[in-house]
Amino acid sequence: MTYGLSNLHGCADQFSDLLLKINFTDNDVMYVLGDTLDIGEQPMELLCDLSMRYNVIHLLGDCELRAYRLLTALNDMLEGKTPDMEALSEMAAWMQDGGAKTIEGFKALDEDMKEGVLEYLEDMSLYEEVEVKGKNYVLVHAGIADFDEDAELDDYMPEDFVSEPMDADRKYFSDATLIAGHTPTYEVAGAEHGKIYRGEYGILVNCGVAFGEPLGCLRLEDGKEFYVR
Repeated sequence: MTYGLSNLHGCADQFSDLLLKINFTDNDVMYVLGDTLDIGEQPMELLCDLSMRYNVIHLLGDCELRAYRLLTALNDMLEGKTPDMEALSEMAAWMQDGGAKTIEGFKALDEDMKEGVLEYLEDMSLYEEVEVKGKNYVLVHAGIADFDEDAELDDYMPEDFVSEPMDADRKYFSDATLIAGHTPTYEVAGAEHGKIYRGEYGILVNCGVAFGEPLGCLRLEDGKEFYVR
């Protein structure tokens, strides 16, 4: 089976409960649409867990994009290299914005694990195109900024997939449904609180687990929704 979810934000317990609920096996595939890091209690532990699962495909979120840049600078400093003062200044703001646990978790890793985390962040997909039972899906973290129907997805910059929220009622593709996270569905007008939101042309799967809402997960084969708290 094929599953999609987003914005885990260090909520490792809820993710573990979800895997049990859906009976996730080695024959299944999970797409995590970014923002595993920050806010929650175990962001780095969760990221490391996901990185070791061959059947979990992790897309870049805005949290991972920032983490890659700033953790690279932090790692250079820890190795005795000249610190990037601009990055260190940004790091203080990041800590206030939910990044403290991510930084603490990274610093606690050994050297090989630090290197592995940075490589994992660097190699994350910007988008995925998936066909399930004859239906096509494009998976992204937030949306596609400055979308041009004539442009190829490879023509966009990483920031374009993590900065501009998707409009679930906008038709981006004639032959595919856009699925995204980023925007918690409780902020979407007309959405049911704590539930996955299905617009006319797109689906939002971030229910806001890091902010007291359920963790939502969508199964693409039949559209079934799963929730855990």
